[in-house]
Amino acid sequence: MAPINGKRLLDQKDGSSLGHLMKSDIDRLADVEMRENTESLRLLMTKLYKRNPAELKKSTSGTVDEMVAWVFEGDQKWSFEMLGGLKETDAIYLAFKAEYKGDRVLALVVGLQTMVIKARGGKTEFFLTDSVDPQNVYNSARNVEIAAWKLSNTRDEAGKLYFQTNEMNGKEQNLSFEREIGRMVGRIDLYALTLSEKSQRGLTRFTQGVASALFLPI
Repeated sequence: MAPINGKRLLDQKDGSSLGHLMKSDIDRLADVEMRENTESLRLLMTKLYKRNPAELKKSTSGTVDEMVAWVFEGDQKWSFEMLGGLKETDAIYLAFKAEYKGDRVLALVVGLQTMVIKARGGKTEFFLTDSVDPQNVYNSARNVEIAAWKLSNTRDEAGKLYFQTNEMNGKEQNLSFEREIGRMVGRIDLYALTLSEKSQRGLTRFTQGVASALFLPI
């Protein structure tokens, strides 16, 4: 569908379709959560490229929109040669390595998207026969928080942030990155808690600080 107010509206499937009949309420929640978080990552990728144009130039001479469409709608199956095929937390770590000379925005977004997918058993659409571990989903939310902290705080040897994110507009600070990531974390946590209640499987909660935390296993 065409963009409205800068955001693409998501197509909804026919409620009478056979696929719809094979879904429980929690499967539909999972579908919405996955689609909305993918949209959040598309938006974050767009914003990051606009704030960090040097990263875009490492990958393409095209526009931001063309690059984002290629990443999310191309046939790469989330395996990118320029990242050495790295995915999930390995790709996120790559985005903050001092010696890495490639496109850090690509590494970060690919890492986040593939990590979120892995936490859901490698699926992006869900049916009655699917089983998702709520602990993995919960861990993925904590990993998004850790990645967000790194995004706003990790610096190179010269003391310069690897990513320019929030900016000052006059006397007010633009916190759009934090807000979008916060929406992602909220959706993931809601899904994890819903899964936990349905399956009667408790969640192991972690209290480590994000500044010193390692990514949780999935």
